[in-house]
Amino acid sequence: LPEARGAPLVLLYLLGLRALAQVSHRQLLSRSPVAAGPRDFSAARARGYLENITAIGPRTVGSPENEVLAVNYLLEQIRGIEKESTDAHKISVDIQRPTGSFSIDFLGGFTSYYANITNVVVKLEPRNGAEHAVLSNCHFDSVPNTPGASDDAVSCAVMLEILNTLSKSSESLQHAVIFLFNGAEENILQASHGFITQHEWAKSIRAFINLEAAGVGGKELVFQTGPENPWLVQAYVVAAKHPFASVVAQEIFQSGIIPADTDFRIYRDFGNVPGIDLAFIENGYIYHTEYDTSDRILTDSIQRAGDNILAVLKYLATSEKLAKSFEYRHGNVVFFDILGLFVLAYPARVGTIMNYITAAIAFFYLSKKVLQPKPRAVHNLKKLLTAFSLTLMSWMCTLVAVLMVAMFVSIIGRALSWYTHFYVSVSLYGTAAAAKLILVHMLAKKFFYKNVNEQYLGDVFFDASLMIWSIALAVMTQMGLCSAFLCTLWVAFPLLTKLMIHKEFSQKGATIKFILMYMLGLFVPYLYMLYLSWTVFEMFTPVMGRSGSEIPPDMVLAGFIVIFTMILSSYFINFIYLVKSTKTTLVTLTTVFVVTLILVCSGIFFPYSSDAANPKPKRVFLQHTSRRFHDLDGNVVKSDSGIWINGFDYNGISHITPHIPEINDTIRTPCEEQAPFCGLPWILPVHFMFRFVKNWYLPAPEILPRSPIQFKLLSKELMPWNSVRLSFEVSGPSHMSLYVRPRAGSALSRWSLGDGMPVASLGGDYFVFYSHGLHAAPWRFWVELTAPEKHSDGIVSLAIAAHYFFGEDQKSAQLYALLERFPSWTFSSGWSCTYDLFVF
Repeated sequence: LPEARGAPLVLLYLLGLRALAQVSHRQLLSRSPVAAGPRDFSAARARGYLENITAIGPRTVGSPENEVLAVNYLLEQIRGIEKESTDAHKISVDIQRPTGSFSIDFLGGFTSYYANITNVVVKLEPRNGAEHAVLSNCHFDSVPNTPGASDDAVSCAVMLEILNTLSKSSESLQHAVIFLFNGAEENILQASHGFITQHEWAKSIRAFINLEAAGVGGKELVFQTGPENPWLVQAYVVAAKHPFASVVAQEIFQSGIIPADTDFRIYRDFGNVPGIDLAFIENGYIYHTEYDTSDRILTDSIQRAGDNILAVLKYLATSEKLAKSFEYRHGNVVFFDILGLFVLAYPARVGTIMNYITAAIAFFYLSKKVLQPKPRAVHNLKKLLTAFSLTLMSWMCTLVAVLMVAMFVSIIGRALSWYTHFYVSVSLYGTAAAAKLILVHMLAKKFFYKNVNEQYLGDVFFDASLMIWSIALAVMTQMGLCSAFLCTLWVAFPLLTKLMIHKEFSQKGATIKFILMYMLGLFVPYLYMLYLSWTVFEMFTPVMGRSGSEIPPDMVLAGFIVIFTMILSSYFINFIYLVKSTKTTLVTLTTVFVVTLILVCSGIFFPYSSDAANPKPKRVFLQHTSRRFHDLDGNVVKSDSGIWINGFDYNGISHITPHIPEINDTIRTPCEEQAPFCGLPWILPVHFMFRFVKNWYLPAPEILPRSPIQFKLLSKELMPWNSVRLSFEVSGPSHMSLYVRPRAGSALSRWSLGDGMPVASLGGDYFVFYSHGLHAAPWRFWVELTAPEKHSDGIVSLAIAAHYFFGEDQKSAQLYALLERFPSWTFSSGWSCTYDLFVF
């Protein structure tokens, strides 16, 4: 094949498939919503709810906005809906204010304590009542300093409209639908824990739907189901009008790669209830920022989500399986949508059989190829294994080379150059990966396979790729991964294509007809992989801007691009051996790579954007902090005050220093080695995501909160087995962090938190996240430590941090002034806090 025929056709083929994948992601959102009838979901009404909720402003747990204004608004709307409901239904409303504690292995492990937080719970049931119920969950609280439109006011607006729609129907439901508007999800899932472990209605729940967000609008993705209970996926498959679901997303999310969690975990782990987890994933760049406003969420997105969730809730509320869900609980399910048109789902055990049969057929085909003719079996096997090894080697060389480029870019301070311009990552790392692959095989063809028949090489490298995918299919199936269906696609369709055009493979001087037939045969796996890759990059690229300073984001993204390049090139490697020359393609790719690298190194691609229509801000968190360190006698041995600054991505503050010169590398924060968590007031135990060389502490005047924290040692008791119990009382703002580190020779054995067994965070210290609602009694707790007989320097270091997220104590004059100086392409979130360390 001349290169003029082969390479351009392959490129046009891939570009066409990519365009199809993009269109499929946008197709449902491009449709205008159908006008809502009296029994249909109305996106216009839901948008009205959304705008009214976000108009309240940031809704931080404990603030009047969250505990009073948002709650009163919800109650007002619910009462209005109740008045207009038909006689077929009964609506009950309850305000729950739970207090509780639990431990969780999220963010390295910590313990949570909450007091008097708020849940608004509504039950819609048949007039004669119902024994079983399905739960729909959203949360109306938001992170500090953000309006929280997508996370998660829009979900609460959708739920209000679904309640309105169902209540006006003359058709009675078979089961109850419980709508939980929870008021403390951003406090790491506290309100859902309070509901599922303490509310009387929780006992009747047999399944749930959780509405979340990791982006702003777009299509809502089903990214978690179960555990087990395949009937729930079938319910979504049957009922959802605009399906978008992926078991691949489920296995990625549950692997912990993405530093996030949802109420799904609480219902699963503490309620033993199966469910479906949905989230908006588009435009995660402005998730948890001031730009998460209602006007950025398309009405089409609201309509689509409402149609889907209403249909699934109605299906579950009228399903016989809900009442007998325990009979259908066993087994996992493989599920994935086909370009947003419908969902294909089947039991995982069926998938296992299909996978093994597909792999067996492929291995049979390869064995037959090796054994024909028998006298050359050993020779054929060597050739196949050589091609197999060379393909793997080319992939490894490509991965190493591209990661080296990514490391170089990170070292010179040009990380995230692609954050605002995604095409830069493709031009830089995609072209480098493709060029390296072609170079390795071009050299192999020139020196190792000199004078070997081109058609034979094309055939043997196709078989090598088939062998790799077949092994991957068998291994992933053995590991129990439902995502193994991807490998099935990459084995079944290429093998079928090969069998259909095997004569053309062996003909010298194969034609464009062969290329077109070959590409047509691979159309399905390539189209689906491009569709899936678009979803993966849609989710992961924004995450790189909030993933901390430990892991270079360029290396992560470069790794993903190399993986997708390897996948997409696996059945085109043989074309390198079929074409006469690949020099033009190689030179073109190399030129694009070199030009892009030069431009990246020059700094022309600024990572962040303040574009009003599509902002992609840098996240910076500032805490005006006053710290005091006490010795064993209670004397203050050290104190300081300053504004602690965390850049939430790998670039730190390098781009900010030119705008605010005093924020520079001379004010980096030293770690207080004797104090837990380095003596810094972390609101959450995310210290492992940040290097202390990328923390800054700008000296500032001491802060004097009008409502300072009160911390008292109530008692000290000697317990059996050389144990000491210390009891404390704390009162302070709505958010506090407790840090505990046993001194040398001591060990924390029990405490009054969680289930009584202390859970250590990464690094060995203990972290407790505390929050309360509008009002709460002083927090009392005890810790029990085993201690040596001689402990002259104390048995435990204990620190408490108070965080002022709202009200008159939130921001000092100095913090206000500093925040005003940050450039427009940043999202700078600030609050005041105090930190006190004690030794007992």
